Amino acid sequence: MKKTVSASIRVEKRRVRMSFLGLGLLLLLLMWLNLRIGSTKLSALDILLALGGRGESLTNGIVLSIRLPRMLAAAMLGGALSVSGFLLQTYFANPIAGPYVLGVSSGAKLTVALSMVICLEKGILLSSAAMIGSAFAGAMLSMAFVLLASRKLRGAGMLIVCGVMIGYVCSAVTELVVAFADDSQIVNLHNWSMGSFAGISRADLLPTAISVFPALGAAFLLSKPMGAWQLGEAYAGSVGVRIRFFRTALILVSGLLSAVVTAFAGPISFVGIAVPHLMKRLLHSAKPKRMIPACFLGGGCFCLLCDLLARTLFSPMELSISTVTAIFGAPVVIVMLLERKGGRAL
Repeated sequence: MKKTVSASIRVEKRRVRMSFLGLGLLLLLLMWLNLRIGSTKLSALDILLALGGRGESLTNGIVLSIRLPRMLAAAMLGGALSVSGFLLQTYFANPIAGPYVLGVSSGAKLTVALSMVICLEKGILLSSAAMIGSAFAGAMLSMAFVLLASRKLRGAGMLIVCGVMIGYVCSAVTELVVAFADDSQIVNLHNWSMGSFAGISRADLLPTAISVFPALGAAFLLSKPMGAWQLGEAYAGSVGVRIRFFRTALILVSGLLSAVVTAFAGPISFVGIAVPHLMKRLLHSAKPKRMIPACFLGGGCFCLLCDLLARTLFSPMELSISTVTAIFGAPVVIVMLLERKGGRAL
């Protein structure tokens, strides 16, 4: 009996290692393809020379100033959004909870849009830190409404409906802000509000990394109490989890991760819902210690693929990133809902 259990544990660990290896290789492949493919197709030698700073000036500009920042941002922000979705799904014990569905991304979008318009009217350039702070404030405001609703509404389905309504209200107000903005601001605001990695520059990468990776570290430190929380609030309290601190930390970390994404790339749909479910399927596990790194790698892969398609399918016209993520992400959510108890997932 012990030998059988030990063998099954070894098989599971080997499967997990292979899954992470596959995700890592896929991420590297997609990063490479994002550097090579575009309106100007570059050879492997061109890219290597540009990365070393020894290529032609035009090639260096394309790789170092346009494609490399966009590729790194898609990988980091896609991973951050996926982890944020997993944290919210764990907190609410709801399979379709996510920053976009619960209105968290829409709240962040609203406050960033307001900040951009106010600052631009006064001739002030909004810094990366100010954008992240503004998005975080909006995300927390939306989350506060969702948490209040969660105390009043018992059904998980009603909670999702409430989150969607909050998102609609925030999006409507954002559209009003864009509509009354100056003509010089409308183009940038409109492109950003549709979701895109195109506007991210090399200067944005450092504040993005400084925000994302410490938040990921904090999420990983919460993995043990999250595992207890998955078995129920009463069980988590009985094994020593400080419930109030845990709730606050989880909400803050999730809000920061989604706020960073919204601040730099705008609202991106379905990544935070679909990728965690794909990772659960891949790992055959929902353990936070495995899911958090898997969601980061999987979210990066998902957004790199979607961004590559968004800018190349109908080149020179570029699609918004949310258009492509919805095409791939929505079917995942539909299949997941149909498979859970005959479609009674909520």
